[in-house]
Amino acid sequence: MTDQPIYPLQTVGRLPVPEDNVAIATRRLDAGTVIDDGTQQYQIDYTILEGHRFAIAPIAPDEALLSWGLPFGYALGPIAPGSYVHNAKILKALATRGLDFTLPSTPNFRDNPLEAFQLNPATFTPGTQVPRHPNAATQTFLGYQRGADRGVGTRNHIVILGVTSRVGSWVKALEERFHNEAAGPNFDGVVAVAHTEGGSAEQPNNLELLLRTLAGFIINPNVGAVLVVDDGLGPVTGRMVREWMRQHQYPLAAVTSRFVTLRESFAADLDLGAALIREWLPQVAATTRTAAPLGALNIALQCGGSDAFSGVSGNPLLAWVAREVVRYGGIANLAETDELIGAEAYVLQNVRDLATAQKFLATIERFKERVAWHGHTAEGNPSGGNNFRGLYNIALKSIGAAAKKHPDIRLDAVIDYGERALQPGYYFMDSPGNDLESIAGQVASGANLIYFVTGNGSITNFPFVPTIKIVTTSERFRLLSRDMDVNAGEYLDGVPMDDLGARTFALTTRVAAGERTVGERAGHAQVSIWRDWRQTDYSNLADLQAAPAPPGKPLPIQPLPATDPLLQTTFEAINTPEGPAVDQLGLVLPTSLCSGQIASQIARLLNDQQVGSGYLSRYVALPHTEGCGVSSGSSEMLYTRTLIGYLRSPLVGRALLLEHGCEKTHNDFVRHALSEAGVNLDRFGWASIQLDGGIAAVTQKAMQWFADALADAGPRTYTSAGLAALSIGLTVQGAVEAALASAYAQLARLIVTAGGTVVIPQNSPLLTDPQFCQETFATDKLAPSLDYGEFVAQPGLQIMATPTKHWVETLTGLGATGIDMVLTQITERPAQAHRLVPVLQVGIAQPATDHYAADLDLLLTPGGDWPAALLGAILTVANRTAMPKLNLRGNTDFQFTRGLLGVSM
Repeated sequence: MTDQPIYPLQTVGRLPVPEDNVAIATRRLDAGTVIDDGTQQYQIDYTILEGHRFAIAPIAPDEALLSWGLPFGYALGPIAPGSYVHNAKILKALATRGLDFTLPSTPNFRDNPLEAFQLNPATFTPGTQVPRHPNAATQTFLGYQRGADRGVGTRNHIVILGVTSRVGSWVKALEERFHNEAAGPNFDGVVAVAHTEGGSAEQPNNLELLLRTLAGFIINPNVGAVLVVDDGLGPVTGRMVREWMRQHQYPLAAVTSRFVTLRESFAADLDLGAALIREWLPQVAATTRTAAPLGALNIALQCGGSDAFSGVSGNPLLAWVAREVVRYGGIANLAETDELIGAEAYVLQNVRDLATAQKFLATIERFKERVAWHGHTAEGNPSGGNNFRGLYNIALKSIGAAAKKHPDIRLDAVIDYGERALQPGYYFMDSPGNDLESIAGQVASGANLIYFVTGNGSITNFPFVPTIKIVTTSERFRLLSRDMDVNAGEYLDGVPMDDLGARTFALTTRVAAGERTVGERAGHAQVSIWRDWRQTDYSNLADLQAAPAPPGKPLPIQPLPATDPLLQTTFEAINTPEGPAVDQLGLVLPTSLCSGQIASQIARLLNDQQVGSGYLSRYVALPHTEGCGVSSGSSEMLYTRTLIGYLRSPLVGRALLLEHGCEKTHNDFVRHALSEAGVNLDRFGWASIQLDGGIAAVTQKAMQWFADALADAGPRTYTSAGLAALSIGLTVQGAVEAALASAYAQLARLIVTAGGTVVIPQNSPLLTDPQFCQETFATDKLAPSLDYGEFVAQPGLQIMATPTKHWVETLTGLGATGIDMVLTQITERPAQAHRLVPVLQVGIAQPATDHYAADLDLLLTPGGDWPAALLGAILTVANRTAMPKLNLRGNTDFQFTRGLLGVSM
């Protein structure tokens, strides 16, 4: 041994159960640290991060490594006490982190292969539920009585519910109109529910799930009134939701509601929506709380940003609370199917009957098959944040996640995603490991309160159901005390679980009665419904996996004569170190869904305070739903490529990357990807909600970074630039008019002949229009030249692959190619614009356009010089003399596609 201080094992390590042969480090242990377990002393061989594991006994080759007495891996060779235990995945995950110590070169254990659990009906024994509290009938909280069919609300909101993603920006804009509306003691405000689903041109595979979820949102007891909104287009409408509710006997009549279809301009429809909500305000605000039994509680059990201590402190605490809810006659709802794979034996130790046990196992097998259609397995679930905080594989994560079910509690029922939970008891709901997607299903099933356990410090909230956040360690609670409700780390510090549980249950009843959680006070929330899965079998999986990448080279066109005077067109560009640019914006780019709303808040503050206004025109955030809880492989590559495209955009003068801190695509991940792509990192700032101390601290850090980064930027300077400096996205929505096809062809040829770039999405009707193709291309082989979201390396006419028929997802991919703007012609009604990239929307004069003419940037009249008109509209944006109308009005959205092989996990 060395002269290093000697640490008793109980001060630096934690064993979930005494039978374990590895301990969880409760603090960083540097290489050479000496441990004394009371019978022996041993030395730590490699530096071990908090939450990672080390051997406390000799482990022979092929012997199981045990946590909670369950195997999570098998030794590849002899492992001595004090050895850092690590698999190949953890070494790969840590290699991208900026560590100040040396990692082992090879793994010393292999993962425990996940095999289907075998249930023996002959030996199955039905379980028993915990007995009811003797005083259950007399224990109450103050809630909103919604009738026997809906239950009791813990909050009283007016909800603006978008049926599909096509109206997401509209419902958010309407919510903003009521942002400063004074909420009374019995009214919690107007909130929007916008999501990503149902907005494609084709019927989604998750249609039944989507309708069930929307129906559940509408009748959730926390809803005082609901405005259900669609645009009448696409495969999912409000009429379908209403009919589905009628067929499945949902009590729609028991909730104040109105179904509306948007038909006028963006602003006119907002005025109509606002008038409807104002009619409801007095009625909803007059609703009062009355005494309701504690058995009316319906709690969603969630964990996210999990760490090695989630299964030791946080999830057992939640299990304690859930047991109390069930003992009072309430409902507790466990979810996240893939995060119980490997823990089936524990979950089924106590279950109502054989049919329920068999349904639970069938649900897991169905989930495995669904992700296998996409070429994935459950082993891909743990995120980079999970790995960094000590969850090496899905076996460890599942063992800890299952701890949300107390050993005394019986599993009473297994339900589908969003299916209503109507009887008291403990439920399991099928859902992905993606936290927000899982929560949406639990809310649809009737949850009136959400409990969220987090190791890293997840800050997520839902718009109309309060979230109580439990953090697993005292150190992380101190770092994020302004963003967390409960410190489960007290249990690790010696507080008895019964004492901590009693205090937490008391908080439950207070929050149910109206006490606001820290998340509610922070004023941000997100919604994501279980996203559509593209594959429904294995038939084309191999072909998709083997598909070659596009070459990146532009397609040959028919150039214009060099004498064409329009080739000499110029505009006033901004000088930048990378060359002339149309504009310079500040970008706050969230690296995952959970940091999206905070990114938006930071961008709003930067705009309000006009930081760097002499150089940057404005600040933009790009909130989205990706970066966590989704499969790796091709979809992760697609996402990463698109992120990098936005960071390279000529429109972006400065960019700050905002990580949540526990996602797969954390800051270190993106930094590593940028370096591999040869991108200079000098223009980027980096901030972490979790590691920088929470929302307030990270907001201050981001604000200061932009102020410092722009301190020496000076005022803008300008230069005259030709069309070679332009890059535009070009498409249409709907049928292509013959005159427009020819005008588009001439415009594309003009810009490309001048040396500029035109990017057309693969799904554009232009590419199937014979006239446009004949006039534009010098080839009939029109295959994609760019991947989705790939930054253009060579100017010219490029076709971008679009594994989606969703307009916003298409627009998001186009924006990452480096274009300055998008030009699109619409035939049905104006579409959502892009948050960063201007989108010019063009219509052709006809009676149908009268309803929405106020939202069009250019109305083409028959017989006019359409090529000149289109170029003129482009130049107004390039010269910054005008912005597209819907960009200015806030009808904007942003959403990555997951491609054909991405799936929620």
